[in-house]
Amino acid sequence: MSAPHRFDRGHTDDLMSFLAASPSPYHAVANTAERLEKAGFRQVAETDAWDAETSAGSATGSGGKYVLRGGAIVAWYVPEGAAPHTPFRIVGAHTDSPNLRVKPEPDLGGHGWRQVAVEIYGGPLLNSWLDRDLGLAGRLTLRDGTSRLVNIDRPLLRVPQLAIHLDRAVNTDGLKLDKQRHLQPIWGMSDDVREGDLIAFLEQESGLAPGEVTGWDLMVHSIEPPAYLGRDRELVAGPRMDNLLSVHAAAAALASVATSSAAGDGALPYIPVLAAFDHEENGSQSDTGADGPLLGSVLERSVFARGGSYEDRARAFAGTVCLSSDTGHAVHPNYAERHDPTHHPRVNGGPILKVNVNNRYATDGSGRAVWAAACDRAGVPFQNFVSNNSMPCGTTIGPITAARHGIKTVDIGVAILSMHSARELCGADDPHLLANALVAFLEG
Repeated sequence: MSAPHRFDRGHTDDLMSFLAASPSPYHAVANTAERLEKAGFRQVAETDAWDAETSAGSATGSGGKYVLRGGAIVAWYVPEGAAPHTPFRIVGAHTDSPNLRVKPEPDLGGHGWRQVAVEIYGGPLLNSWLDRDLGLAGRLTLRDGTSRLVNIDRPLLRVPQLAIHLDRAVNTDGLKLDKQRHLQPIWGMSDDVREGDLIAFLEQESGLAPGEVTGWDLMVHSIEPPAYLGRDRELVAGPRMDNLLSVHAAAAALASVATSSAAGDGALPYIPVLAAFDHEENGSQSDTGADGPLLGSVLERSVFARGGSYEDRARAFAGTVCLSSDTGHAVHPNYAERHDPTHHPRVNGGPILKVNVNNRYATDGSGRAVWAAACDRAGVPFQNFVSNNSMPCGTTIGPITAARHGIKTVDIGVAILSMHSARELCGADDPHLLANALVAFLEG
């Protein structure tokens, strides 16, 4: 059933549009939902009772649905004739990226400057946020309990670096930034900073009445758009590739598989799923994070809504496989010694399989076989990533998903440079190679 190379460079063009339109997790899930809607998916509310038609879309229990919760989305497609114990094929990813986030009392200033008080989210490369034109985006919660997205995508803020004349040793001793004192952006001039200025400005920009906003989840973003880079345009530079690149590829793959199945192009042996979580960059422990109950709840309710029992749920989970898709490290030409000497993933070399025997990644030998088979069916090459023994690796939602749900999980992704920078770098072919491999995996 799989069609090798279903996606091409046009997918990368679309990724760049997705990155630019998704300055926050809330925008990312809204844009993902919009793309799935075009493929025939429909939203279901967690507060509604679910039955075969509600949770899948038709009287026979087939169709595509999704659940939104904050900065997370779980979407699934039930193929025609799927039994309650049919296993799932899941692609997991995350919607959040390290950045600077607005504090509860945001109005700050001094010495004639108007500033915004921010807190460090995750583990960003702090210097990458200096001397950039920054916008402001996120979610506003209104007095009536509803929410509204906001995106000020123009030069609004800036974190100015100290001039070299006042820090003569910066190029020899290195840049040293105090997270509290040195990273508060400026957004104007004033000798009279008043409480409520920032939120009043956002209300005005959003066409809201004064005092209508009672809560907010706001973050800064670089307004520089994604762009092709290099002599032959073989590279892409842009924000939030970690990990919206994976969210975008998974959504495209799920929509493609669902559309083909609905057209009768072949029977699916699994129920394909996209699970894009928030808060991976700070531990995943939230109601929208991978360590929360969201994924398990949706999968279980899907089984039960199709008439399944707890036994069917157990059978479905036992046969389920999840790909935890997140960006990884390409070999850096200026710091090649920081990488494992025998594992040097290159950009445009195909997606990477991540392995760590201490379970910072969830991949084992049997998981590798599943991934290798999917790549083979898609005609996509893949590379291996192992961290240098002297430099312990980070982790992903992979081990969390495996442990929380008892689901076989494999860690994969795309190799990039400048991970956790305000602007990251990948190969222009790797996004569509990943998407093609995900299609083959979801099709089984």
